[in-house]
Amino acid sequence: MHVFLPIAEVSVNFLLLLGIGGAVGVLSGMFGVGGGFLVTPLLFLIGIPPGVAVATSANQVVASSVSGLMAHFRRRTVDLKMGYVLLGGGLFGAAIGMAVFNYLKRLGQVDLAVQLCYVLFLGVIGALMFIESVNAIRRSRQAGGAPAYKRRQRSWVHALPYKMRFKASGLYISVIPPVLVGFGVGILSAIMGVGGGFIMVPAMIYILGMPTKVVIGTSLFQIIFVAGFTTLMHATTNYSVDVVLALFLLAGGVAGAQLGTQIGARLKAEQLRVLLALLVLSVSVKIGFELLLEPADLFSLTVVNAQ
Repeated sequence: MHVFLPIAEVSVNFLLLLGIGGAVGVLSGMFGVGGGFLVTPLLFLIGIPPGVAVATSANQVVASSVSGLMAHFRRRTVDLKMGYVLLGGGLFGAAIGMAVFNYLKRLGQVDLAVQLCYVLFLGVIGALMFIESVNAIRRSRQAGGAPAYKRRQRSWVHALPYKMRFKASGLYISVIPPVLVGFGVGILSAIMGVGGGFIMVPAMIYILGMPTKVVIGTSLFQIIFVAGFTTLMHATTNYSVDVVLALFLLAGGVAGAQLGTQIGARLKAEQLRVLLALLVLSVSVKIGFELLLEPADLFSLTVVNAQ
């Protein structure tokens, strides 16, 4: 059964939309990512216009992240203090990202820019995560089951000023790196329609030195507010949020997040990082391959408003 999407102006099978939302929800609960890096390309593939896909996927990210966050709150694996610091940089970054998105839209280059961002960021981050995770698993096996990853006691992060103690994470570091991480994620959230977890999670582990069990819940906490702010900005400036599409994605996402949280609790931290890296790499390769293919329509007609 097909349903008509009024803003996207296309008809799509509603079971397909529920399936996409559910799959993204599972990822949200397992890895602490909003899942926008996956749902947005999937919406591209089923014929949703890029502008609508970016704006609406940010809305879906909020729901799946809320569902996953509730499960982590029950396990007390959320560092709220770190989340607030990340959020401060994230909201500012989202505002800057919206300005860049609207500028690219006026130039008519937003579709290409979004796809190139996916290929670049997902490819680089996925490759780095995969290499590190495989090495961590190898070290763990050679050490006879010893922990594969140990946080460094001292790094450049500890040498920066304006330090703050984060008890839930067991850290005493400068607030500058978390703010910068949140800022970068906020920009990506606005431009790419993602929660930014695919960048935030490895950054929190490898740059900030946070334990993996706290990273996922804290990442979801920040994603909720940044993605919500991004959705609001898209809805009020571009009018590109499709409510009907969002409802189907939300229904699948909320249910999937609960399942993903249960699956993630049964896997080791190194296994979670390998799976996330493989997923990120596969999405990057798929989008890059689509860019290299010759389009079905070589030319398009666009109406340009006369000044």
